[in-house]
Amino acid sequence: MLSAWRNRTFRHLFTAHAVALTGTGLATVALGLLAYDLAGDRASAVLGTTLAIKMIAYVAIAPVACAVTRRIPRRTLLVATDLVRAAVALVLPFVTEIWQVYVLIFLLQSASAAFTPAFQATIPALFPSERDYTRALSMARLAYDLESLSSPALAAALLTLVSYDWLFAGTTLGFLASAALIVSTLLPGPGPAGRTAGVRAGASYGVRLFWAVPRLRALLALDLAVAAAGAIVFVNTVVLVQGHLGRPASAVSLALGSYGAGSMLTALLLPRLLRRFTDRAVMLAAAFALPAVLAGVAALTAATPGPWSWPALLTAWAAVGAGCSAVLTPGGRVIRDCVCDAELPAAFAARFSLSHGCWLFTYPLAGWLAAGAGLPVTAAALGVVSLGAATAALAVRPASAPRPAVRQPA
Repeated sequence: MLSAWRNRTFRHLFTAHAVALTGTGLATVALGLLAYDLAGDRASAVLGTTLAIKMIAYVAIAPVACAVTRRIPRRTLLVATDLVRAAVALVLPFVTEIWQVYVLIFLLQSASAAFTPAFQATIPALFPSERDYTRALSMARLAYDLESLSSPALAAALLTLVSYDWLFAGTTLGFLASAALIVSTLLPGPGPAGRTAGVRAGASYGVRLFWAVPRLRALLALDLAVAAAGAIVFVNTVVLVQGHLGRPASAVSLALGSYGAGSMLTALLLPRLLRRFTDRAVMLAAAFALPAVLAGVAALTAATPGPWSWPALLTAWAAVGAGCSAVLTPGGRVIRDCVCDAELPAAFAARFSLSHGCWLFTYPLAGWLAAGAGLPVTAAALGVVSLGAATAALAVRPASAPRPAVRQPA
């Protein structure tokens, strides 16, 4: 991966993204404590609503933001969204009403919905070589995994010294540092197609692109397979670890860390794997492995807990992390292979929006089924969703196919 790191622009962008993600992780911890201060026993309802607002912002705002900002230089866009997020984080410690939290979180996540696709669409322009681009994608994936492991530990350490309000200050500094790093780089401007596209046509163009290209439709099906498997990890880990296995709260972090470790290891191995196997082979194999793991989780949760249960859960979560990473990381390669450079921002924005629509479906499904039918049924149902999505991807995505022409929005 060192060849990707030698690119100065990517180095600054990667560092900016990693710093911003760390700030977001601190805000996640602080937001939970703020919700408890404001709502007490209703804090979980507040956080659940906040998560729903985040997903709604991601689904609704990303395509619109892409269309509106097509005439804006990418560096200006990325810096502006970082400044908006910094301002929101700075205000959060001073809220006194729950509705204020909802409004501010919607603003923050709307800015993220503009930032992330623009960041993703910039990376292909920096690496004409597919090998270097693959390494850059793996590094970008590592940034997410490292954040999931480091932010809770950093927050715990800071909370021994300061109150949680100061975590929001750390979030603000993270976004400001990200903006400063981006200012120091020269980035490609908006594509020529974006300068003539209307907002309404531009907002729908990426979605129409996904519908027109079979490989992109298959990519969306694979994203649903990932969302089904990932939802049980992020929604049900605490219930499974503490309720079913009777382990302490600290074990929840270990279980989530196992998921992150599986994802990180796979991201490190992918550049080598993708030199030997096609994207299609790697992604489909990983997608079909996910429902098999969920079937094992269903058996685990249906059985009486024993000494084997805890290591089995850690192994299952690491396998889910590995499978999700093997599907998600090569997605950028698929998009770049299917669309021209001018279409990349719309395509990445559409994937960002549509993939989070998958999570908006699987998150509540995992929560409601666990509460009403129990963990074994939840794991089995999500396994069925994951298997159906993987099968659809196999049926939709040919081994190779030319990209059909899609009329540019005028």
